[in-house]
Amino acid sequence: MDASAGNSVGAVRRSKEDRKVLRKQIKASHTLLKHEGISTTPQPTKTLVVANGGLGNGVSREELSAALQEMGELETLIMHPHKPYAFVTYRSEESARKAHIRLNGEKLECRESSVTLYLSYVNSVTCEEEVSVSLPDGLALVEDFVSQEEEALLLAAIDWSSTNDDFTAKKALKHRKVKHYGFEFRYDNNNVDKDKPLAAGIPQECLPILERCVKDKHIDILPDQLTVNQYESGQGIPPHVDTHSAFEDTILSLSLGAMTVMEFRHPDGRLVAVVLPGRSLLVMKGESRYLWTHGITPRKFDTVPACGPQSPARTAPDLSAYSNLTLSKRDTRTSLTFRKIRHEPCGCAFPSACDSQVAPPAPSPPSLPCCHADAALLEEEYVHRVYDAIASHFSSTRHSPWPRVCHFLSTLPAGGVLADVGCGNGKYLGLNPEVMAVGCDRSSALVQICAQRGFQAFVSDALRVPLRTASCDACISIAVIHHFSTQERRLAAVRELVRLLKPGGRALIYVWAFEQEYKKQRSKYLKEHPEKHSPTENTETTGSSQGAHGESSIHTSRRLEDIQDASDSKLSVHTNRTAFNTQDLLVPWHLKEGKKRVEEESREGERKDEAREKSTKTSGSSSIAKLGCNPDPSSGFLSNTDSGSGLDTSAATASPYSKNGASGDTTQTSSSALQSESESNAAPVFHRYYHVFQQGELEQLCSQEAGVTLQSSYHDQGNWCVILVKKALGT
Repeated sequence: MDASAGNSVGAVRRSKEDRKVLRKQIKASHTLLKHEGISTTPQPTKTLVVANGGLGNGVSREELSAALQEMGELETLIMHPHKPYAFVTYRSEESARKAHIRLNGEKLECRESSVTLYLSYVNSVTCEEEVSVSLPDGLALVEDFVSQEEEALLLAAIDWSSTNDDFTAKKALKHRKVKHYGFEFRYDNNNVDKDKPLAAGIPQECLPILERCVKDKHIDILPDQLTVNQYESGQGIPPHVDTHSAFEDTILSLSLGAMTVMEFRHPDGRLVAVVLPGRSLLVMKGESRYLWTHGITPRKFDTVPACGPQSPARTAPDLSAYSNLTLSKRDTRTSLTFRKIRHEPCGCAFPSACDSQVAPPAPSPPSLPCCHADAALLEEEYVHRVYDAIASHFSSTRHSPWPRVCHFLSTLPAGGVLADVGCGNGKYLGLNPEVMAVGCDRSSALVQICAQRGFQAFVSDALRVPLRTASCDACISIAVIHHFSTQERRLAAVRELVRLLKPGGRALIYVWAFEQEYKKQRSKYLKEHPEKHSPTENTETTGSSQGAHGESSIHTSRRLEDIQDASDSKLSVHTNRTAFNTQDLLVPWHLKEGKKRVEEESREGERKDEAREKSTKTSGSSSIAKLGCNPDPSSGFLSNTDSGSGLDTSAATASPYSKNGASGDTTQTSSSALQSESESNAAPVFHRYYHVFQQGELEQLCSQEAGVTLQSSYHDQGNWCVILVKKALGT
């Protein structure tokens, strides 16, 4: 090939690359307009929007600024918190043109990843004035309270290598290491055994620091209890209030090592993020100690002011309104929390949050089961009993079939047999009048609703369905298997579906996904307007089809490995319509305005279904006696009643629940007894157990069953889904 031909080929390749970059740039502009309301312009200006160059992608101000400054002198660089873009204004339009030409489609190497930048011109950008918010009453932050030499001395005094755990009550919790001195704080009851002091008192190296605290009037009396927490990058501590009855008013927290951000939240929803530099002292008194929760979100990077906190002593920067922000990579941080043991009941001015001034809490929430018997008990209380209690209300919210499930049912052959294992209120049983559909559910109350609607359904456990082996052409399990609390029971549920299928038969399985945002598309479960969100909403996965979406050119940096469990041993309570931070959890269900409201909603839901049922129901359907099951749904047939749950839902829950203050962890209490509506007009709250599946987990689970092949898998509005095909005998 001669030189001219080589140059021609090179020009064609460059042209293709340029067109590709242009397409990506245009797509990024459309995404910014659609999701952020940012309009770009083709005319050159001094201001550019840099897609993928935001804090939300894990790009720090220093990294982006270094790349942009190579093109010319910057006037402003605006980086909003959690956003996947930034705005840059150059001193001259020429510099902006240069950046637009040279940086479009270029990769920016960051500390732990790389991003591809796409730049577009914008006419102007509003730079909001940076504001500060008041610290909670009683909260004070003293920077540089100890010197670097004192910091080194204190860190050396904490011997993490000690094998005598009883001496300092050393614990290796799931998301941090902890040591106690003076008295042990017990996480099983969130209190202190005041009659059993530890052999190790507060280390002598701490005494000069504490005496300085007394001299500076941060405290009136020396503490007698110390909790040392060590956090690695990506670790945190759930929001909590230190138990009132355990400790006196003032609490001191000394930060050593790396910087972090601690979030304080008032019961009315106000949030104050406080940057805690290394060697700083946090003093909590009064309202900040007794009423506001404080916690550290588990993550590897914090969003912080670029030039360090410059706010007055009684304020903190409002990070939600700041534009001069950057990312701070977390490193090992050690906190020393000093407290004084309380020997009399607390008489604080915040009785609503005080365990000394309210009725004794109910039992603590359950832990993850460690054996089959524990799993059966957990599911019985936090799944089975709940559906019987909320069946009418639940059914009234389940009247819209999910499109991709409908499509699966429409492909079944005429005359085929369909088993809906965990059929709930039967919303899928009448969709295809050409097949003989039969359903089963662990909840007798939901099965009774199926019977009232004219559907064939019976009470059964999902782990032992009383139908003959190889009797079904198809099975569906919609939002069921995520209610089983162990890996073994989830696999057993899959194997039971396979047992029911004829060779060549297909099974459709839906489970709730940990990833409620997939390919840059948020599921409808996640709230879009936080200010409009009510904590009593029962909305969960909608089931509507996600549709075909190409990947956006704008990426986010949130990775699954950054997510940590929210508690040490107890199941956490999920906040409805928010992203998950743990796989095993309890999800609230609110019964609003009592039984009358539930009955009205149930009747309304039945009216909505009536027209559809009349048009789709199969008249004179075949007897299900051929399949070897009990056709009478009112007979109360149960198969192995301790074997799990087969329930069609995405939003119910189990026992009534209330929150209580804690120290060093989130504390929540539960009662297994369901609240009687005749005893109280207050709306009871139920909680239901879930195991939400991570990407690939459902496929991996099904791969352990040798008798099937995986036909397809997909993500549908916050659910992971698979279609399985049963192998022919001998294959």
